[in-house]
Amino acid sequence: MVSVSRALGRIKSDLEPYLPGESVEAACRGAGHRWRERELGPVATLHLFVLQVLHFNTAIRHLRHLAGRPVNAAAYCKARMRLPLGALQALLRSTSGAMRGAAAAGGEGAQGLWCGLRAFLVDGTGTITPDTPALRAEFGQPRSQKPGCGFPVPKLLALFDAFSGMVVELLASPLYTQDLRDAWRLHPLLGPGDVLVGDRGFCSYGHLALLHLRGVAACFRMHQRVIVDFRPGRRHGGKGRPKGRFVRRLGRWDQLVEWVRPKARPAWMTAEQFGSLPPTLPVREVRYQLAEKGMRTRRVTVATTLLDPKLYPKDKVAELYGLRWRAETHFAELKTTLKMRKLKSRTADGVRKELAVYCLVFNLVRAVTARAAARQATTPDRVGFLDALRWLLTAEPGEPVPDLVVNPRRAGRHEPRVIKDLQDTFRKMVLSRALMKKQLRKWGGRPK
Repeated sequence: MVSVSRALGRIKSDLEPYLPGESVEAACRGAGHRWRERELGPVATLHLFVLQVLHFNTAIRHLRHLAGRPVNAAAYCKARMRLPLGALQALLRSTSGAMRGAAAAGGEGAQGLWCGLRAFLVDGTGTITPDTPALRAEFGQPRSQKPGCGFPVPKLLALFDAFSGMVVELLASPLYTQDLRDAWRLHPLLGPGDVLVGDRGFCSYGHLALLHLRGVAACFRMHQRVIVDFRPGRRHGGKGRPKGRFVRRLGRWDQLVEWVRPKARPAWMTAEQFGSLPPTLPVREVRYQLAEKGMRTRRVTVATTLLDPKLYPKDKVAELYGLRWRAETHFAELKTTLKMRKLKSRTADGVRKELAVYCLVFNLVRAVTARAAARQATTPDRVGFLDALRWLLTAEPGEPVPDLVVNPRRAGRHEPRVIKDLQDTFRKMVLSRALMKKQLRKWGGRPK
């Protein structure tokens, strides 16, 4: 049994430097929330919420054992519902900045920059929620699922710090939402001196131009429909030709071109945004060969607004885009290790609150890996996330971070994407539960 001094006390001591109680109350007041003094006020509720998610989103009835005091399930649910969504999202942004600043001050600052720029990763994923009418209407379900046989699937878009791995922002949208439709909502969190890295789903003239207007550099995988030709002086425009005008050759498979604003406004942009775009945009196109054996793609082409080949050599640009895979690792840590793959809240606001607390817990574990990395003279991405989480679950309040597992770099490691253990031998639902119950009655307990 975990004592209150070790579980809830550890949460309070770890959150206090980044999220003091005064900040929680101030954020709630800023969101227009008013409350009376009670046992489950905003601060106590948030601490219990974090404790619940830290223990893999455990059942509410388990909280009384973790907290070492009675926790009424109904009262706790109502207290969670009273927490303003805007306050939790604002607290996530503020604590993310504080934790990243503390990680840099702790010795990661020299390694937390790429060629003098702060690097951020953007990527999307999905999760599933309980099957309720409100969540079906808010997020939608895969079109391939029959009515009553699936779950609502929110589309998530996350912004990560490339070196500390911490979540800066997480947005939840309906399932069939294009990544670019929400990507511009992340732009206010970036500024001059930052570079944003993403896959080909984020590569478009409009997105690059909006970032350029903010002074933010970009490095995206070239979209599969874009024609790229590295022949000097090649013609542009017309069917089967690149749309960008060739400007200058910077090296082998490295060129500066001039992209032209499209005539039609993309569906994800407003008329005001489209009108603010410049008529042309200088873009650097870089192609490089992957040296690792076993990789699916042998050749990668990226578009970037990092135009100076002396400040940003081609091999450094390839290294920058290589950081993008860390976003996939972070999603795996959130969804598999912390069990964010299945959420429990039954309302749209509740789902977004749960996601915000998941990110808060994820950043808390990442802060532990940053401290361990500074102590062990390595980088935070090499420190084992699961090992840091296990220590956080058992550590006493005020206990210093010990030496944690440092994962070795295994270049060229490749494994087939299969599993040996058959985790689930039950039949999959292909009809609604009501129809299957009728079949049970019709066929004497044996479904057709």
